Amino acid sequence: MTMRRSELALIRRDQLLALSPAARRKVLNGMSEQQRKELRTHWQVWAHEGQVAPEGEWHAWLIMAGRGYGKTRAGAEWVREIARNPEARIALIAASLGEARRVMVEGRSGLLGISPRGRRPLYEPSRRLLTWSTGAQATLFSAGEPESLRGPQHSHAWCDEIAKWDPAGARAEQAWDNLLLGLRLGRQPQVVATTTPRAVPLIMRIIASDEATVTHGATYANKANLPPGFIRSVRREFGKSLLARQELDGELIEDIVGALWSRSLLERCREAAASDPPRRVVVAVDPPASAEGDACGIVVAALGEDGIGRVLADASVEKATPERWARAVAATAQAWNADRVVAEANQGGAMVEAVLRAASVALPLRLVHASRGKVARAEPVAALYESGRVRHAGLFPALEDQLCGLMTGGEYRGPGRSPDRADALVWALTELMLGVRGEPRVWAE
Repeated sequence: MTMRRSELALIRRDQLLALSPAARRKVLNGMSEQQRKELRTHWQVWAHEGQVAPEGEWHAWLIMAGRGYGKTRAGAEWVREIARNPEARIALIAASLGEARRVMVEGRSGLLGISPRGRRPLYEPSRRLLTWSTGAQATLFSAGEPESLRGPQHSHAWCDEIAKWDPAGARAEQAWDNLLLGLRLGRQPQVVATTTPRAVPLIMRIIASDEATVTHGATYANKANLPPGFIRSVRREFGKSLLARQELDGELIEDIVGALWSRSLLERCREAAASDPPRRVVVAVDPPASAEGDACGIVVAALGEDGIGRVLADASVEKATPERWARAVAATAQAWNADRVVAEANQGGAMVEAVLRAASVALPLRLVHASRGKVARAEPVAALYESGRVRHAGLFPALEDQLCGLMTGGEYRGPGRSPDRADALVWALTELMLGVRGEPRVWAE
């Protein structure tokens, strides 16, 4: 007997895969030809538990989960279901219009990509408009333009990566507020927000209030749909850092009150790669007291032609002998064509110089002596970040975890016993932007 549509909707992926081959064939044979064609796009079959909308009446649903969890797919599938209602008027909001188009509409998990052939909405990019055959419509908006949401009325909304919305001048919160004020069509207006967790003001406000039902989840919940080896490779890259807990485990890592750096500050200072040619490159070293103790902090930073300091690499090494970390310093200086190598010499200055010179006699070395504590040295560097004069050219999880553990009162609350990587960063940026600058030198072996 051919299965009814309601029976098909009750089948779940885990139930289907748990059946024996013979039982699975029996279920598939019980479907009509059209149902078998639709099986791949039948969301109720393939969604994992965290991708299914909450039961009952709700106003806002916040999906706050790790990378690869399937947040975008969940948001798009929810919109596709809502669009079955001819009266639906949906707002699609991302950090920018470009991201709304690339991710929410045109992306692999976007509205065009997930819709069965023949049922895709008509997309008019010039009008920022999608129209379904039912008559439902969705309009694209940028959270960077909060005023564009003042006036339009909607019955539903999907907000993507709200943690990335521009926080400058409370712009992200203005966009959210203007959306909520215009969410007044229909019997039960609803908004879905999908995001990787970050302790930004908008997310903290939503969680602290009763505005949303919150779904938490880790990357691993969607492992069946991720490329083989993805989870293993990213775990190897990020380890057990706080950033891994945030980006993979979907944990909201709140800033420590009184810390010199916050995660939202670091996000504002991030760029994918160095956007300006370097005028001067420095490798800074915070040597360990012993091979069994702390890491040897090795950080590369550059001063760009635009006057912006950029952190380019964290080449720190763990539990290394003096010979090994000295070789790592020499190799890093050569790889980045460093104009200067700055090494803290408080822990045996003569020994530090000797091992570095042994690794490379031509090393452009300058020893520095700390007259103040690590946190006191870090405060003027943190001020450079606050004023927008420093960028991180990429992600540096272990280094950034340490920066967020340096406290204004002189205490360190980050991972490990000592902020060795953070201290190396401070020496590098001090040399480039706060110290006496020498003439650039060309590295030669």
